[in-house]
Amino acid sequence: MARRPAPPSPSPQPTAKTAAKTKPSRSASAGPKPSSPPSSRSRGGAPRVDVREWASGIRLSAFSVIMLSLVVLGAWVLVPTLGTFIDQRQKIAALEASVQVSEDEISALMAERERWNDPAYITTQARERLYYVKPGEVVYLIDNDLDPSELPREQAPVSDTLEERPSDWMPQLLRTLVSTGLSDNAVVAR
Repeated sequence: MARRPAPPSPSPQPTAKTAAKTKPSRSASAGPKPSSPPSSRSRGGAPRVDVREWASGIRLSAFSVIMLSLVVLGAWVLVPTLGTFIDQRQKIAALEASVQVSEDEISALMAERERWNDPAYITTQARERLYYVKPGEVVYLIDNDLDPSELPREQAPVSDTLEERPSDWMPQLLRTLVSTGLSDNAVVAR
C-alpha cells in the first residue's frame, strides 16, 4: 500500500534573525512600522480566522466518508423506530395498568359473591334494602318530614382556648316564661 505524501507545510514566517539578514533594516528616521491591515482583525482585537485555510487542512479518507454516511443512515433509520418503540412501551404500560385494575375489580366481585353465600348477609340486605321483616316483627319507619330550616344546625368546631362570654340570664328567663305562658299549644295534664 502506497503512502500518501505529507501535506505541504505553510511557509515559515521570517524570524527576527532571518528578517535582518534578508531585508535591510529601516532607519530610525523612517518612523514606526505600519500595523496590519484593518480587515485582518475582528472587532474584539483577536485575529480573524480564515475559513478557507482551516477547511483545506481537513482531510477525509474514503473510510471516514463511508463511516460518516453509515452513522447518518443509521440515525435516519433508527429515529422513527425509536419513536415507535417508546410509543409501544407507553401503550404496554397503560394496558398493564388496565389489567391490574380489572384484576382488582375481579377480586372485589369474588369477595362480594362469597358474602352473598352467607345467609346472615342475605338477611341483612333484605331487611335494609327491601324492608323485609320476619313474621311477627313490627317495623317502624321514620319519615324525615321536617322543613330544612327547622333542622338543627351542625355544631361549630370546638376551640382550643377557653373563652368566657358574659351572659345576662335574667332577660332569658323572662323571655322563656312569657313565651311559655302565651303559647297556643297548651298540654292539659291528666
